[in-house]
This record gives sequence, C-alpha cells and structure tokens, in this order.
Amino acid sequence: MRAGQYPSIGSYRIRSNDNWVRGTLPVICVTGMPGCGKEEFIKVCANHGYQITRMGDVVREEARRRGLPFSDPNVGGLADEERRIHGPDIWARRTLPFVQSSKCVIDGLRSDAELKVFRNSFAGSLRLVAILSSLETRFRRLVARGREDDILSRDEFDRREERETAWGLGALIESADVGIENDGTLEEFKISIEDFLGGLGE
Repeated sequence: MRAGQYPSIGSYRIRSNDNWVRGTLPVICVTGMPGCGKEEFIKVCANHGYQITRMGDVVREEARRRGLPFSDPNVGGLADEERRIHGPDIWARRTLPFVQSSKCVIDGLRSDAELKVFRNSFAGSLRLVAILSSLETRFRRLVARGREDDILSRDEFDRREERETAWGLGALIESADVGIENDGTLEEFKISIEDFLGGLGE
C-alpha cells in the first residue's frame, strides 16, 4: 500500500467511506498479506465480543474433507483450483452462511470479488480493514509461527506472495477503508487496534 494513501488519525490510518452507516457497529472484513498480524487483530476483536468467521477455516475444512495433507501447496492449491472452477468469489459465498452476528469479523478476504459478496450482504455496515506489515517482518513471523500449512523457506514464501497477489490481494489492500500498521511491537499494534475499535463506539 502506498505511503500517505490514508490521512493520519491517531495510531491508525483511515479514509472516508460515504456508504458507511455511522453510529452502527460495522461488520469488519480484515485482510492483509500472510504474516501481517491478522490473528492478533482478531484476538483483540474477540475480546470485544465480535463473532469471528475465518474464510481459511472453510478452505481447510474442505481440504480435510477431501483427505488432503495440510501444507501450503495443498491448501492454497485447493483454494486456487476452486476459484478457477467456481469463480473468484466462491470462498466468500461458502463463508457467508457462517456469519451469524451483525457484530462480527470476517477474516481472509483475497479479492474484490469476495468483498463484493459481503458488501452486497451487509451494505453500508461493512468496513474493510487492512493490516500492513513489511515483507521481511512477515517472512520472519511465518517461519516462527509454525502452523502446519505455513511456509518453511524463502522460496515457499515468494511463491505464496505471487499466488496471493494473483488472486487480487494487493489491490484489495489498496482499497481498504482502514489501514492499521504492524511493524512495531505487539503492544503498539494492540493499542492501534483498540484505538480503531474505540472509534467505532466500542
């Protein structure tokens, strides 16, 4: 995301969205490149009583149903294949039935096509939040995280970056209503998230 795209407001950056219904708690869609810190954002939101719906869980459950070993090539490959067969918004459409609260966070959007599914469902009550972090910081986090479908090498990381970008993730991040930076300490990041939620009336 280009520096200066959002005017500074406190410890996070925000741009106006005339379609947002102010005075209501929005459905929050969170996006960002792998390793940016979405999980920490989700934890803070959960502590504020938000229902958490992860698109990645829907993909992983489908991989489990098919008996695929959990790895980034397998899970990511399945997601890619289903998008080619059923359309770029397939995982959003499969995730939508799991959203059961108007106070919720939807994690894992990868493209504008997916965003449109949720905007059509929640209209002016939706806010798209992008978590922003540098490439090198994200690589270190992914290697350290050790989730079974995470990357193990720089080559795997670079291939994943290319795949996510091809899905449209970069353009989606650029279109976010809110950008929260996460290149400092975890405590600084949590303060930024609390500031953002406080601005919603939390």
